[in-house]
Amino acid sequence: MGRVSDQQEPRADRPVLNGLVALVAVAVGVGLLVGLVVLVGTKVLGIGGSDGDTAADTPVRQSMYLPTPAKTDEPSGPLITLHTEDPDETDTAGSGSTDEPTDDPTTESTESGSPKAGEISLQAQQTDVASGERIYFSGVYPGGEGAILRVQRWENGGWAEFPASVGVTNGTFSSYVFTGVGGLNRFRVIDSDSGTVSNEIRVNVG
Repeated sequence: MGRVSDQQEPRADRPVLNGLVALVAVAVGVGLLVGLVVLVGTKVLGIGGSDGDTAADTPVRQSMYLPTPAKTDEPSGPLITLHTEDPDETDTAGSGSTDEPTDDPTTESTESGSPKAGEISLQAQQTDVASGERIYFSGVYPGGEGAILRVQRWENGGWAEFPASVGVTNGTFSSYVFTGVGGLNRFRVIDSDSGTVSNEIRVNVG
């Protein structure tokens, strides 16, 4: 009986040994599987050292590429182009200006008839009178307030003093003269102080 028990003790230790072997085998398999997964993951994600550097260098090298410079021909024409008007547009603008109201000539004539400051405007109420009849005249003298105007008559190719004078009040004046000299008589007035003269008036006497 003692021999039988000695033969069964080694058999009782085999399951433990088998379990350890199996555990080691499983650990090795799991380790290999994890390593394989990590290796595949690094390949897929591009986390490799040399591959990553190569991939990173590629776009940098492409961005640093410079084309070979080539000589270009300089322009022979003018660098600035001036805008020229269309003849049709010029004609249209010219024709448009002729369509404006024709009130300007009237306005200009009215303004030219109005004396400026320091100018004397003289006019006669009649152009024909009898011998010895009064010759009424009037006028405006802007800026000539208080001035004394002397009457002159054209005689023998020059202006001579006529025995008459008139004062300026509120920029206007009026008076009369009479003469027995028949024919065309020409009169004007002159400022005694400034020497400003008016236009002449012509009256036929007789």
